[in-house]
Amino acid sequence: MTVSWIVTGLGIIVSLLGYYLTPNAWGYGILGFGLAHIVLGLLDMFRTPTRSHN
Repeated sequence: MTVSWIVTGLGIIVSLLGYYLTPNAWGYGILGFGLAHIVLGLLDMFRTPTRSHN
């Protein structure tokens, strides 16, 4: 769960950086990259943990 919060938090920071650079093409790419991390972090929070088969 901690890793999910870290990924989501970094996604927010990267998205804000991309938002401030949006008139530039790099800004849109960075914004999308950050938004993808937010979505993946949130999805990971709702994922049920699986048991390993050792």
